[in-house]
Amino acid sequence: MENRNNKIIPILVADDDEEDRMLIQDAMEESKLLNPLHFVVDGQEVMDYLLRKGKFVDAEKNPLPGIILLDLNMPKMDGRQVLKEIKSNPELRAIPIIVLTTSKAEEDILRTYDLGVNSYITKPVTFDALVDIVKNLGKYWFEIVSIPYNDHR
Repeated sequence: MENRNNKIIPILVADDDEEDRMLIQDAMEESKLLNPLHFVVDGQEVMDYLLRKGKFVDAEKNPLPGIILLDLNMPKMDGRQVLKEIKSNPELRAIPIIVLTTSKAEEDILRTYDLGVNSYITKPVTFDALVDIVKNLGKYWFEIVSIPYNDHR
């Protein structure tokens, strides 16, 4: 979906669970959310993608995201560490980050908000509920609010 400036905003999905990645992609399609999705499977890949390192060096294939959907429990570097790194980087900190995780722990919710997360969502148990969440995310992040998206950061 386009934001208010008529730019198509890419979404970076960071989740190590292949089934969850497929469900998110299917929910996006079901919700008619046509934003390009880019997937990474661990916290180190999130940072490599954002900093255009290694296999993510090509800016055409790997545009900077306008939003990040971040799982907390990932290998190499977990979502909490990723969140801390992104929010401490002046060039990346403005990217909205939505935690989408199975954790319902109050400690995780409090800590991620302390680290600067924009939203915290517990993954639903049904596909229909995930579709509803994705529709609401699309409406809120791409139709209602303005996000500071600049693909040339």
